[in-house]
Amino acid sequence: MESAEIARRFLRFFEERGHKVVPSASLIAEDPTLLLVPAGMVPFKPYFLGQRTPPAARLASVQKCVRTPDIEEVGKTTRHGTFFQMLGNFSFGDYFKEQAIPFAWDLLTKSESEGGFGFPEEKLWVTVFLDDDEAIEIWRKVGVPSERIQRRGLEDNYWHMGVPGPGGPCSEIYYDRGPEHGREGGPVADEDRYLEVWNNVFMQYQLGEVRSKTDFDVLGELPAKNIDTGMGLERMATILQGVDNLYEIDTTFKILDKAAELTRTRYGRDQRADISLRVVADHVRTGTMLVADGVLPSNEGRGYVLRRILRRSIRNLRLLGSGDERYMHELTATTIDAMGETYPELKVDAPQIHGIIDAEEASFLGTLRTGTAIFDVAVEETKRKGQSTLAGAQAFQLHDTYGFPIDLTLEMASEQGLQVDEEGFRRLMKEQRDAAKADAKLKKTGNADISVFGQLLEKAGKVDFLGYDTTSAESTVIGILVDGLNVPTAGAGTTVEVVLGRTPFYAEGGGQLADQGVLRTSGAEVEVVDVQSPIKGLVVHRGKIRSGELKVGDEVQAEVDVERRKAISRSHSATHLVHRGFKNFLGETAAQAGSENSPGRFRFDFTAAGAVSPSVLRDVEDEVNAVLINDMKVNAFYTSQAEARAMGALAMFGEKYGDEVRVVEIGDYSRELCGGTHVHSSGQLGLVKILGENSVGAGVRRVEALVGIDAFRFLAKESVLVAQLSEQLKARREELPERIEGIVTRLRTAEKELEKLRSSQVLAIAGELASQARDLQGVSVVTHRAPDGTGADDLRKLALDVRGRFPADRAAVVVIAGAPSDRPVVVAAVNEAARSHGLKAGQLVGVAAKALGGGGGGKDDVAQGGGTNAGAIDDALRLVQETIAGQLG
Repeated sequence: MESAEIARRFLRFFEERGHKVVPSASLIAEDPTLLLVPAGMVPFKPYFLGQRTPPAARLASVQKCVRTPDIEEVGKTTRHGTFFQMLGNFSFGDYFKEQAIPFAWDLLTKSESEGGFGFPEEKLWVTVFLDDDEAIEIWRKVGVPSERIQRRGLEDNYWHMGVPGPGGPCSEIYYDRGPEHGREGGPVADEDRYLEVWNNVFMQYQLGEVRSKTDFDVLGELPAKNIDTGMGLERMATILQGVDNLYEIDTTFKILDKAAELTRTRYGRDQRADISLRVVADHVRTGTMLVADGVLPSNEGRGYVLRRILRRSIRNLRLLGSGDERYMHELTATTIDAMGETYPELKVDAPQIHGIIDAEEASFLGTLRTGTAIFDVAVEETKRKGQSTLAGAQAFQLHDTYGFPIDLTLEMASEQGLQVDEEGFRRLMKEQRDAAKADAKLKKTGNADISVFGQLLEKAGKVDFLGYDTTSAESTVIGILVDGLNVPTAGAGTTVEVVLGRTPFYAEGGGQLADQGVLRTSGAEVEVVDVQSPIKGLVVHRGKIRSGELKVGDEVQAEVDVERRKAISRSHSATHLVHRGFKNFLGETAAQAGSENSPGRFRFDFTAAGAVSPSVLRDVEDEVNAVLINDMKVNAFYTSQAEARAMGALAMFGEKYGDEVRVVEIGDYSRELCGGTHVHSSGQLGLVKILGENSVGAGVRRVEALVGIDAFRFLAKESVLVAQLSEQLKARREELPERIEGIVTRLRTAEKELEKLRSSQVLAIAGELASQARDLQGVSVVTHRAPDGTGADDLRKLALDVRGRFPADRAAVVVIAGAPSDRPVVVAAVNEAARSHGLKAGQLVGVAAKALGGGGGGKDDVAQGGGTNAGAIDDALRLVQETIAGQLG
């Protein structure tokens, strides 16, 4: 049975039993304490905690999940994976054990022809919590004999969220894979043989303080009992497809097999190759699903999780012999084909997914080349010092600065006969992680804060947004928060968060900045500086009470800053036009990946393989302004997501939308899913001026532009500047580029001539310096301070020139120092005859550089260093002479 069919059967079974089927939530967790969704119930957490009302009392879903704590173990075992799918049925105060257990038993044991999974009853075992006699009795009623029911303790069969809230015992269902997989005795004896396939959690208690998995306070029974179940899709596929592990099921093995084909390897022949193939299969699938949900590679947060996963894939392809070949595109295509039946959006968004992953692959292959060069320098330095271990700090720098995986450093060091100070590396990594965790902890809002908003939402209901039609409205104060606490009143000077029953204020979202304005009651005035929607359906106005006292229940006049709203709306409409323009000129792969619409200006991020040429920027700008001149009508309406897609409405890449969506269309030019505010006709934008574009990440470009009066003012300033240049250069405007190019060319030529002149002047004294060499124990020593402003390259050339003027059999040491700018530089050159006396350039530079307040080094024949104290150059040269004299005895 294919994985997609397993999912279909599960959802169909529960839909037939009154459950509302909901799509998988995005892998990007709404919970601010989580980077990614790690479990199937996470999207339902607000319902269980009472923070939100569920859309129905019975729900069922297939939820995408990502866990990475054991990422280093992926591939080494066949049990670990980073991406998995959880099938779940949920009840919120509706049915409980007496229905949940028969549901599970029926689905598992009914024949495939009857819509079940066809498990032989004698193959199934169950575990229950120690004192859950009720569950045991129900299991007996459905047909499970007592000898296949086992009791387990808190560690195994009790579940809670780790915070105060609902919790309770759970009952797990296991499948007996047979004696070839381990010893008899049920799950308590061997969980390799007896494979867990389904966990039923019975949330029946209200928990107080939770200190650990097994240490918590039970306050009493819940007034409404809930059900939360989880069935691992990959684990079910392992059993139903008759394979040994998750890497051999249909979806994963397609990717593994493609990786083997591309790298000309064969799965099952070599243990090391098998590990790499499993890593590639798992990570490419995970990376594809993350990118599809809008995660972009970066060096922090969930973006770093994605980058690490993709780079481990590329790294393991390299271990399989890919070299500089780029295979991620084909592997991503295979993943989309394997997963597309369950997640059809993968096929729709394939061009954007490919663009981002292809760009990350190209970037990392370049990183590997750069990192290899840095690694070679580190190896040379380690060997020169006579050491056999690469320092942990060097391995950490390769990892942190150049993205070089530690396992690659270990492998390459081994090839050079070196070890790596892994303990030092791990210590530095831990310090970095601890610092990151401390920073993240400060940013967490926690469930306590969210629950306050949840209570306000329950009290107010969904807040009506009136801002599409008006910027001023009467409303009522539903709630006031001060420092996160619900209060009945607040006085002048207090910073508050205010919830109204309805509002014309737009909460920041979809790239559009929040409205600002004023809330007025008969006795108070609040300046609103920000508006947010911390949970869906709730709008929170953040600001400061200018005067009077604000009270819950007050009638209020809410007034938006109209000019700011108009300016932001112009920017938002312009963003839609630019989005359409880039698709017209670059193709459908140019998908929106982010935006910010602020008064008078906007930035727009989109997927692209490389830099966008100035000619394309001009073409997009011309086309957009033509739309403005034609003054097209802007229309907004609601429809189903399927109908909107059929109309060709654009959507932000990675964004998730509900069943009903709002479509904003600008004439017949642009049609896009959007919840923001817009102008009434395109002519109200006035003018759009694109300032330029740049890269903001692998496969993502950013354009910035001005709109309306801001665009006009920018062009007016440019016109004045051009007029001034035209006057000073005595040239017509159209002649300015050629005239300025000529001036720049002549200036560069003159600079090169000056550089040659300076070099010749510096080198002219080489003979004189050689003739004035000081004799120390038969070694000719030249120390010289060059004039300030002499470049580092000229200092090096002079040192080598002076050294070259001594006969090969005459030992010579030349040390030249100078200050090219405000920082001193020192260069040492030692010929072979002097090196036979034990004199080394790197050592001498080290002595001088230390005196200059810096450091340096290099080879024994020539070395360069520097410092921060130019005033110590003379002392540094004196120390070099003393060092030479001391070494020669």
